Amino acid sequence: MKYLRNDCTDPHYNMALDEYCLERFPLGETVFYLWRNSPSVIIGLNQNVYSEVNLPYLESKGIRLARRVTGGGAVYHDLQNLNYTIVGRSSDLERDYPGYLRYVLDALRSLGVPAEINGRNDITVDGRKVSGYAKRVYKDRLMVHGTLMYDVDIATLTEALSVPGSKLDAAGIASVRSRVGNLRDYLPQFSDIQEFKAALEGILSRNHADPQVFLTPEQEEETAEICRTKFSTWEWNFGHSPKAQFRKALKLPCGTVEVRCDIVRGRVAGAAFGGDFIGSLPAEAVAAALEGRRFGRADVLEALRGLDVRLHFDGTSPEQLADLFLP
Repeated sequence: MKYLRNDCTDPHYNMALDEYCLERFPLGETVFYLWRNSPSVIIGLNQNVYSEVNLPYLESKGIRLARRVTGGGAVYHDLQNLNYTIVGRSSDLERDYPGYLRYVLDALRSLGVPAEINGRNDITVDGRKVSGYAKRVYKDRLMVHGTLMYDVDIATLTEALSVPGSKLDAAGIASVRSRVGNLRDYLPQFSDIQEFKAALEGILSRNHADPQVFLTPEQEEETAEICRTKFSTWEWNFGHSPKAQFRKALKLPCGTVEVRCDIVRGRVAGAAFGGDFIGSLPAEAVAAALEGRRFGRADVLEALRGLDVRLHFDGTSPEQLADLFLP
């Protein structure tokens, strides 16, 4: 296959590049490229970020969040994860989709990895998931992209995808938690991920008999614009989340407070407080002030600071009450 080279590790730009290549890149023959992301969580198109991702952990570790244009579950990327994208024209998805996956599977096997494709959009080795993949169709074009876990930090992966504390029932697609493994255990011939990447590129391009293709400066700018206006925005990464119902309780100075709220496109669409707490005034005024706010502690706290919260929740500060809105 012809190939692009993409050395960018910005997850928002890389999501934009996938969309650009699927929808706009001039295609004759099938094209592939290999790429990596800095530490990030990539959620599926149909997922609710609040039920899939440990957002406080991401914030504390500087891990970025990005939403892709394909379905499937949330995945953790770091620089020890190698991603692949294959884009081409297709008149027969039943033939071409499995064919694209065979490129990757056969390449792994040629390197000595006993890889298998299972029925859940995974590539496994000895029963452990080493790759997840997904597809998207645009007119007569097909894109397949996926991960290849070379030496990913499994502890960080587990924390990033574990939602603490609250109960959040979402209408989105829940991630399938799987046993995972790293390909490095099966590739002793490589000293690092760059050697693995070079070998895989060579196999998929038939030892570079197939030519490298390039983005023009204009195409790079188009991709950067898609990144700026779509893939790096709150509206795409958080606001695209399907409707969900959130519930959480905390012991605060006023007593036990439980909040229940609907979240629609990432914003509070209705909230109610309950519990054995004490206050001079009913809590409905506080709930009303949250209507339309982005769901999350920072935006809720901004609204609460405009109120005298202690009149509704005795002895409780806006900062304490805002902790209820940590997923």
